[in-house]
Amino acid sequence: MLGVGATTVGAALLIPSQESDLAPASAGQTTVAAAPSTTAPTRPTIPPGLTDISVTELGTGALPGQEAAIQASRDEGAHIGAIEIPKIDLLIYMYEGVQLTTLDQGPGHWPGTALPGQAGNTVFAGHRTSMNAAFADLDQLEEGDQVIFQNADGQHTYEVEYTEIVDPSALWIADQTEEATATLFACHPKGSVSQRIVVRLELQA
Repeated sequence: MLGVGATTVGAALLIPSQESDLAPASAGQTTVAAAPSTTAPTRPTIPPGLTDISVTELGTGALPGQEAAIQASRDEGAHIGAIEIPKIDLLIYMYEGVQLTTLDQGPGHWPGTALPGQAGNTVFAGHRTSMNAAFADLDQLEEGDQVIFQNADGQHTYEVEYTEIVDPSALWIADQTEEATATLFACHPKGSVSQRIVVRLELQA
């Protein structure tokens, strides 16, 4: 049972932030890739601007098992589960999509990436200072800290491997992996969109 009443997340990769007047980076790509190959990990491509993309538009890039989550997220306010990060006292609903209207509700799942618990890299964006500011304290996470995803498939516990700071153009953070991994990202430093903080996670057996 979810008792969501937590703090929430900061702006994300290639997503114009409400925290700054800086212009967003442009990806210059137009489609979301299909399911990644098991032999050669692939990267979902990003529509230009990534400012107001509907789940309907992105749904064609869904991986197997994502259709139900995408359909549910078309209903306004519908969540696809929750994220819990005990280290920073976070428990909040998560949503499908990375448009600003989605991130204003809570962390958003990057369509075309794996879902929590699946093989591959499940990627979530969030705000650091605006709206719910769910990912405000990502910088406090250390190796071994737990991130717990709850969705229709159950509970999936990941552990932090490392944190890195990247440029807004670093689309490779959404590259798919053969093993079950996760990526959380938000704008960095707080109040700026000049860089991104990226936390890498690994699913625990």
